[in-house]
Amino acid sequence: MNQQARLLRIYTDEAAYVGDRKVYEVVASRARDAGLAGVTVLEALIGFGRSAHVHRRHVLESDRAVVVEIVDEDPRLRSFATQLADVPEIGLITLEAVEIITPTADADHNGGAKR
Repeated sequence: MNQQARLLRIYTDEAAYVGDRKVYEVVASRARDAGLAGVTVLEALIGFGRSAHVHRRHVLESDRAVVVEIVDEDPRLRSFATQLADVPEIGLITLEAVEIITPTADADHNGGAKR
């Protein structure tokens, strides 16, 4: 069974803080508190945005680009995104359509076709 959903992507970096907590930790915690379906935080090897500042891991400090991904229903993600307005330095937020694929027990490992 396949179903339509949305993917909310939030681009930030390890050096971005809200008080004494990292921005990506605040976002993940708020997403859990909001009862969203799930959150994944990914560290990028290298990245830059509008400022052209290159984010990467350095020997003495961490300044990697970070992406927070959240999959859920469109209205829930839009509502959640508006609740992040008070988070400084959050970065770019995108929303895109995704299809959730649920594998079936009778599908093989070569593309899912039955024999």
